[in-house]
Amino acid sequence: MPARKLYAGAKLREIRGRLGMTQAAYAAKLGVSLPYLNQMENNHRPVSARVVLSLASVFGVDVTELAAGTAERLVADLREAFADPLFGEPPPAADVQLVASNAPNLARALLALHRAHRETQERLAQLNEALGREEGALVAQPWEEVRDFFHYCDNYIDAIDRAAERFAGALAPSGRGDRRAALAGWLDARHGIALAAEPGATLRRYDPAARRLTVASSAPAPTQAFQILHQVALLEHDELIEATLDLARFRSDAARAICKTGLANYFAGAALLPYAGILDQARSLRHDLEALALGFDASIEQVAQRLSTLHRPGARGVPFWFVRVDQAGTITKRHSAARLQFARYGGACPLWNVHRAFETPGRFLRQLAETPDGVRYLCLAREISKPGLSFRAPVQRFAIGLGCEVAHAPELVYADDLDIANDAAYQPIGVSCRICERRACHQRAVPPLERPLTVDPNNRGLLPYIIG
Repeated sequence: MPARKLYAGAKLREIRGRLGMTQAAYAAKLGVSLPYLNQMENNHRPVSARVVLSLASVFGVDVTELAAGTAERLVADLREAFADPLFGEPPPAADVQLVASNAPNLARALLALHRAHRETQERLAQLNEALGREEGALVAQPWEEVRDFFHYCDNYIDAIDRAAERFAGALAPSGRGDRRAALAGWLDARHGIALAAEPGATLRRYDPAARRLTVASSAPAPTQAFQILHQVALLEHDELIEATLDLARFRSDAARAICKTGLANYFAGAALLPYAGILDQARSLRHDLEALALGFDASIEQVAQRLSTLHRPGARGVPFWFVRVDQAGTITKRHSAARLQFARYGGACPLWNVHRAFETPGRFLRQLAETPDGVRYLCLAREISKPGLSFRAPVQRFAIGLGCEVAHAPELVYADDLDIANDAAYQPIGVSCRICERRACHQRAVPPLERPLTVDPNNRGLLPYIIG
């Protein structure tokens, strides 16, 4: 596959703004002419290798920022939004790319407008259903707003991540089995809080009046540690979390409350798997999830999700995507630092191996996949069961997926013995049937909204229609 040209005009302008430089001074420092810089900043030309090197050597810029993937996420989100029949004929892909690259704030505003339209439609549907029922009420839907906050932060919150890393370094238990004892000692010494483990269906319960934190004794050790660290975040870093929420400017109290839980969870995961430690061990163990989980006394899901957040400037990990789906195929967690983006509405592509993971509990499935844009990925999937905390409590079953572009495959132990050079080894997958351009997919649920259809009642092929 030919090398991809790097168009990063918005990022170039952002860096210039951070440096407080005029375009002329910026061009002189980068060793290019003013017209050439202007063309790069407006995405009329790709960023040259010379400019990339100058950014690193002259300004100390982490050049991975230039390909952070924000524009690609916006392109994927815009394409899915434009697939809504509300817009009629979708704009050409080149126009969508131009808007996402040159005017990202305009793109986000359009997405926010489309989201508001969808929410209005949902509220109208709820109102129609509620009319005639005395107890009927309208319910706000803040989840998408919170999801988008993490999505466009690249699922990395620097201040909270570093605070968690400092906490983990100060705690420094002598061994895996000592982590809970170290946390109990810290809670008692710092806040006068007693830590207890009791049977029951409640994972975590904190009583401020009694100064007592209780976790479920039947929960696995990594889950108990995560819940304790969640409470540590609320006790020790509430001001930092509230300041982050202020910057997010959520439109509802419900969204703010949901995100506060998410940020406390982020702290817990980052303290459980501190940045420098997990990055170093992931590279050393070639991202062996089971070995990493054992070494950090964490669950495989915790490790997989953490690997997808390693985007600290100057110390970035492999750009992974991470997803969790339930047995109905609904995406319950998602993030992508790669070019692969997930559907914002509906389920994931049925050809993806994450759906087959439920058939092989306790085993990793590997898949070489190619998306319609020609990008190839190494995909991992595994079924994850979360047992109930009592005899009659239901077992939760999910499947998690983790993957990256094949260019990073040598850094993963899971790529060993796969025939990565063989074109036939790659299975075609998509993002969402509504925007997927594949014409001969045997698992297509609905026709693509971006293509005309021909229906011949006298002929039937793989599909009941022909995609133009």
